[in-house]
Amino acid sequence: MEKTKFVKYHVPCPECGSSDAVSINEDGSAKCFSCSKFFPNFEGGNIKNLIEENVTKEQSYSFADKHGGIYAPLTDRQISRETAEKYGVKVVYDSAGVIAQHLYPYYNQSEVSGIKTRLIRDKMFRFEGTMQGTSLFGQNLFKSGGKYLTIVEGECDAMAAYELLGSKWASVSIKNGAQGAVKDIKENIEYVESFDNVVICFDKDAQGQEAAKKVANIIKPGKAKIMTLPNGYKDANDMLRKNQHQEFTRAFWDAQSYTPSGIIRVSKKVQSFLKRERKDSVPYPWDGLNKKLYGLRQGELVTLTGGTGLGKSSITRELEHHLIHTTDDNIGIIALEEDWRRTVDGILSIEANARLYIDPIREQINPDQLKDMYSKLFDDDKVFIHAHFGTNDIEDIFAKLRYLIVGCDCKWVIVDHLHMLVSASNEGDERRTIDMIMTRLRSLVEETGAGIILVSHLRRVEGNKGHENGISVSLSHLRGSNSIAQLSDCVIALERDQQSTNDIESRTTRLRILKSRYTGDVGLATSLLYDVETGRLSEYFDKELEILKEDTPF
Repeated sequence: MEKTKFVKYHVPCPECGSSDAVSINEDGSAKCFSCSKFFPNFEGGNIKNLIEENVTKEQSYSFADKHGGIYAPLTDRQISRETAEKYGVKVVYDSAGVIAQHLYPYYNQSEVSGIKTRLIRDKMFRFEGTMQGTSLFGQNLFKSGGKYLTIVEGECDAMAAYELLGSKWASVSIKNGAQGAVKDIKENIEYVESFDNVVICFDKDAQGQEAAKKVANIIKPGKAKIMTLPNGYKDANDMLRKNQHQEFTRAFWDAQSYTPSGIIRVSKKVQSFLKRERKDSVPYPWDGLNKKLYGLRQGELVTLTGGTGLGKSSITRELEHHLIHTTDDNIGIIALEEDWRRTVDGILSIEANARLYIDPIREQINPDQLKDMYSKLFDDDKVFIHAHFGTNDIEDIFAKLRYLIVGCDCKWVIVDHLHMLVSASNEGDERRTIDMIMTRLRSLVEETGAGIILVSHLRRVEGNKGHENGISVSLSHLRGSNSIAQLSDCVIALERDQQSTNDIESRTTRLRILKSRYTGDVGLATSLLYDVETGRLSEYFDKELEILKEDTPF
C-alpha cells in the first residue's frame, strides 16, 4: 500500500501560474489543484525561494504555519474557502488529492497556542500545543457586545452556522464537545454574556440537549435561547450539507428563550388553562367537612391526625366504606398495624352497623347474610389490601404502594399510618425520615394523580392537659416534622375529651381543619358521635350536641 503523503506547503504553479495551488508533499512530490499537473520531484529548482516568497518571515515562525496546510474549501463539509480562511482553518491533502486533515487553530488572546487536527479517514482528533487559556473556537473573529452569538458543539458546525445565517452573525464553538460545554462557557462567560442574545445550537441528541440546558442555566437570565433543529437533522453542518439554509434560519429565529425546569411562561399556557379538566370530587360522609373542603379529590394528599385512642381507625373505616359505595374507582388500603382480615372486618362492620370484629356480635349474624354483605362490598374486584402485617422494609412498602396505584389502578389509597412507615426505615433520625417519606408520598401523588389519605399521630403535649383531654390541635402538634403540614394538601385533626364525665362528650370527636390548600378554609368543621352499640359515627352539630349533653349529664 502506498504511503500517504501529507502536504507541507502550498506554492505557485510554474505550469499554470496559479498563486498557491501547488501542494508540496513531505516526500518532495507536488500537485497543482488548479491545473492537475503532478510533479514527482519538486525539490529541485527554486522551491526554497518559492516558499520564502509566499510565507513572510513573521509567519514562517508562527505556531500555526509550522503545521503547514493550505486554505481551501472544506469539500467534505461543504464549507467555502472564504469561511474556512476567515476561521483560520487549513486542510492537508493526501497524494490522491483528497482532504486528509483539517487544522483548527485555537487562540490564547491574539496568538495561536494550539492546533486541533481532525483526521478525516480515521474520524479522530489530535491536539498539539496547549488548550489552556484558549478562547472558544472562532471567538477571536467577533468583537464583544454584538446582538447575536450562536454557540455550537464543533468547529465545522460553527463555520456551517455562520454560512447558513448569511455570514452575518457571530458563531463560535465549544472546545471539547458536550461533556465540556459548561466548563468552556464558564471560562469565557464575560465574552458570551456581552451579547444581547445567545443562541445555543447543540447536537440534536440527548447528550447535546442536556448540555444545552446546563449551559443556558449559567448564562445571565434573559439572554440564552435554545435552538431546536428540524427533525432529521443532527447539527448545523448536517443542514449545510443538505442545503437547508431556509430551515436553519427559521429555526434560529424560532429559538425559545430558556426557562429553567419548573418555570413556565404563563402567556404560552392559555389553551392548557382553558382546556384543563375539572377536578371531580367525592363528598365526605359528613356535611361539615364538605362545607369547608368541597369533598375529596384525586391528586391530593390528605393527612388525618389525632392522639392515641381518639378514633382515627373508626373514621378511616367510615371513609373506606364510603369510597367503596360512592365511587367506581379502585381503592387500595395499606394498614400496617393489622392483618388484612381485621381490615375487612372493620369495613364489614360499617356495612352491618355492628361491631363484627367482636366474636359474640359476629356470631349473631347469619352466615348467608354476612356472605351477601361481603359480596356487595368486594365482588366487583375494586378493593386491594396490603396483606403483609409486620412488613418492616420501607422500600418494600413503597414498592407495594406504587403497585397499588400503577399496577392495580387504585385512584384512592389509604395509608395507616405514617409512623409505622418511619419504623420500617433504617434511618435513625425520625425528623429526617418523615421528611423523606412525605417527599416521596408527595411525588407519588403528583406523578400518578392518585388521592392518598395518610393517618398520622400527634406528638405529646407538655402541660396539664393533653390530647386525651380534648385540647385544640394545631399544626405545631404534628409529630416529627413540619413537612407533614407543608406537603399535605389538607390536614384534618381529631379532638376528643376522653376524660369527660359526660358520656356524650367523651364519645364525641371534633374534626378541625388545620390546612386546606384547595379552599383555604380552616377551623372546626363538625362533630362525630360514636355509637357503642353499632360502632358507627354519626354527625352532630353544636346545638344538637348541647341538647344531648343536657339529656345525658353522666
